Amino acid sequence: MKMDESVLKKLETSDDKEAMEILLEFNKQNAQTFSFSDINLSCKKRLVTMLFKQVSNYEKGRVICLASIRILSREKIHIEELFNNQAIGILVNLAGLIAEEEEILNQCTRVYDVKVMIESQKCLCNLIYNSSFVQKTCCNNGCIEGIMLRLRMYKDPDLPHDVKFFDMRMLFLLTALCAEIRPKVRKQLHGLTYLMEVLDLILKNNVEQISQETQNTENRRKFNKSSKRGRSNQNEVESCYAPCLSEKEIDMACEVLKVLFNLTVNVEKYNMEEEEEAHYMRLVSILHDILLSDAKPAEKKEELLSHTIDLLTNMPMSSYEELLTPVLKIHDTKVDNVVEFDGMNMEAICVLLNFLDKRLDKPHKTYKEILSPVVTTLSECARSHSTIRKFLRKKVLPPLKDVMSRPEEGPTLRNRLVKLMTSPVFDVKELVADFLFVLCKENVGRLIKYTGYGNAAGLLANRGLMLGGKVNNTVYSSESEDSDTEEYLRFKDKINPVLGCYQEPQPNPMEGMTEEQKEYEAMQLVNMMDKMSSCSFVLICRDGLIQPMRVGDDGKPHPINHVLELQEQDKKMPSQEESDSD
Repeated sequence: MKMDESVLKKLETSDDKEAMEILLEFNKQNAQTFSFSDINLSCKKRLVTMLFKQVSNYEKGRVICLASIRILSREKIHIEELFNNQAIGILVNLAGLIAEEEEILNQCTRVYDVKVMIESQKCLCNLIYNSSFVQKTCCNNGCIEGIMLRLRMYKDPDLPHDVKFFDMRMLFLLTALCAEIRPKVRKQLHGLTYLMEVLDLILKNNVEQISQETQNTENRRKFNKSSKRGRSNQNEVESCYAPCLSEKEIDMACEVLKVLFNLTVNVEKYNMEEEEEAHYMRLVSILHDILLSDAKPAEKKEELLSHTIDLLTNMPMSSYEELLTPVLKIHDTKVDNVVEFDGMNMEAICVLLNFLDKRLDKPHKTYKEILSPVVTTLSECARSHSTIRKFLRKKVLPPLKDVMSRPEEGPTLRNRLVKLMTSPVFDVKELVADFLFVLCKENVGRLIKYTGYGNAAGLLANRGLMLGGKVNNTVYSSESEDSDTEEYLRFKDKINPVLGCYQEPQPNPMEGMTEEQKEYEAMQLVNMMDKMSSCSFVLICRDGLIQPMRVGDDGKPHPINHVLELQEQDKKMPSQEESDSD
């Protein structure tokens, strides 16, 4: 149906029932329409004015009119001219987002048309996404306060899931597009506390359902007998019954995680107050439970993990210890299916590693978007906690056995990560190299051992470590973690440090030459080097194509102006490889 002058006149002059029939047909035909170039601005204004008039005066047709408004709000152009403050205020009120606590409580307890609320929320979501004017209006008209007040009623069973979901969608859009309101939501409106409570409720309600369904089983009976009183008992119950979230619960959790990401991005992670640090530690403990939860359907689990890992990148390093929990034992017997390391349950870290492994199987073009969060999280975890770093090193950089193949060749996690150290995508290359460097306790010799000098050269050059040494910014444990395998020790002297693998000894090219021939070849080399730094041809090379380099005192490459500088460089090189065992 084309909304032309004749149809508009018919809408304006017909009775309510006939008008609703016209709008129903318009909604049906434009269900997937996102542009209305065939309707001029004047007609759009008349149509929107008529729709809001009907919404205000005709309660029975509100859902149909709001659906038409939702369809029209998809188009970005002319939104400011079509939707003024009064129109946005009507939508906010119909959505039940009143800034007064007493009114919103009355709004939710009395009988109310849920479909009207949801359609109004959908309209607001479209308008907020498409218009900076609407964004600013909703930041100042009590809309955010209304969302936060209703968030406190999350446990109310009479409050429908869709209402809660679109509240979170609106809050996500506003906190994403209006950075100035984040401190207000986070501190003044206690956003972190209420949002964490929602995540906690989703998990706890799910665990309670599972435990109720299995309370008559033999395992449950034995567990109850061995339980101790207090908070530890609750932790044990939650450990034995991991949440299995439904699709609706996952959708809600994902929206909450996205809002939390907006509220915590760019927040100062260091020197924070004790109370604020406690908030982050509680949040990470909740994220730990989400990582261990299952999902139905299975394809939704990756979406949930992705948003959880995104949020983990914003957490302070001190909070990552909450990803570990002590291994629980019942009657001195370890609980089944637990990954134990140094007396700690490492299941959450295994989830992160498995997520990274699956992401590495995806197309290379998307590596920057899909790998950056999980690699960043693993690097920060390894820096923050020695137990996590040792476990990750065991999984990613186990003791070398295959010394015949290059580090970047093969199917293992180490092979695939080392291959990315020379990726053309700079961000991915830097993050992966930093992760492996942290696993090596930022020890240059150890990094070269596992990756080869050629793959590590970019990282070492950027950090001024071409001559070896350690970075002293992070304090690592002093105990040794290396235990060289028999295979490595057998071929250690024949491993090419540049390639990072065994190489057959090469014949000496000067073998059989006389002293005169050797001197001649040496002079040829000197002449060639001199030409590269002085002839007119190489003046072009100095502008960016070829330039002889040497490693300076700062460990970074510097241009060579004379061949004699190579002799000075040779004297400064360390006489032996740095030890791996410290």
